[in-house]
Amino acid sequence: MEGPGAIHGIRPFARRFEIASAELSRSDRGFRPLSGSDDPARSSPARSNRRPDEDAGGGPGGAQLPRSGSADPYPKIELHVHLEGTIRPARLLDMARRNGVALPADNVEALSALYRYRDFDHFLEMWRTTTGAMRTEDDFRRAVLDYAREAKTHGVRYIEATFSPINRNKWDGIPYPAMFDGVTDGIAAAAEQYGVTVRAMPSLIWGVERDLAEECAQWAVRYRDRGIVGLDAGGNESARGDVSEFDRAVAIARAGGLGIVPHAGEAGGARAIRDVLRWNPDGLQHGIAAAGDPALMAELVDRGTVLRVTPTSNVATRVVADIAEHPLPRLREAGVRCSIGTDDPALFGTTLGQEYELAERLGISPAAAYRAGVDGSLCDDAVRQQLREVGDTAFGDSPG
Repeated sequence: MEGPGAIHGIRPFARRFEIASAELSRSDRGFRPLSGSDDPARSSPARSNRRPDEDAGGGPGGAQLPRSGSADPYPKIELHVHLEGTIRPARLLDMARRNGVALPADNVEALSALYRYRDFDHFLEMWRTTTGAMRTEDDFRRAVLDYAREAKTHGVRYIEATFSPINRNKWDGIPYPAMFDGVTDGIAAAAEQYGVTVRAMPSLIWGVERDLAEECAQWAVRYRDRGIVGLDAGGNESARGDVSEFDRAVAIARAGGLGIVPHAGEAGGARAIRDVLRWNPDGLQHGIAAAGDPALMAELVDRGTVLRVTPTSNVATRVVADIAEHPLPRLREAGVRCSIGTDDPALFGTTLGQEYELAERLGISPAAAYRAGVDGSLCDDAVRQQLREVGDTAFGDSPG
């Protein structure tokens, strides 16, 4: 089944749902915590470790992994991925059946066929339709663990994933502790089982009531010592309204020691970026609309803002008409630093290995993407130093 990227010249970088060519090697040198690390989330044990159904293949309903690409041997960092968008069709169907959730398709092929988007609004519609299958604490835990296992096959050492608890709580009645416990247990298990460092941040939803945003921020702060590192804001940028409605939620997160990395400048233009600069964000999810505004690019450079760019996603949602028109080269030329992510790899039929390869075609070297990821991450200093050492070993004096 050809994905949306096929009609925009990125077919080699959007292979869908292929089985991995080999299981994880025992000799894999995954990123593991140093003894004595002062990162509490790394040292805290999972409330429940490996479960009976968790074998090397992911257990019943486990996601099949895309085939590794040629870029996979070198280390990677991913700062932009939505947990709900990592769930491959087989796992999603399994979750839906167990939780009694009706999906618009009942098999992998039919579900995959739905991931062809007319525009950004159509993508959001499908995202809401399919991601509601996550209902239990273990669904969230399993999603983190599945993606850590998949990402490891592409050389990923560090991940910052977002998830959307407001939607699940408001629409489906899932308690906040179930979601946060599931995600943070998955973080601990991912380090233990796969040697992949995962951190997470809940996402506020543009247009949601301010009390719901503040409640979400309060829950995020409570889990800071278990791997929650920041607060995101995302959704439909055209419905974002007055971003000052989230000022109190952002202040709660800041006071609790969390970073702020909102979505801005994806489908909402440069104005959307300027709107969120009031929060002095630690980074921007997407941010590509800045490429049309030289003064804004200069400001981002002065601020040291790292963008978390997702090339295939931008084309698949029609935010960018064709990969040849992607603004990454303009951002690079202006000195804006960009890390590379997948956004929603299952929904866009991509992997981080493929995104790094695509970014390299657009002028962002693997070394540059990795080092931007190190500097733009919200991890603590001990983890950041480890990541820098990994990058220095892999890339040496390569420009970054």
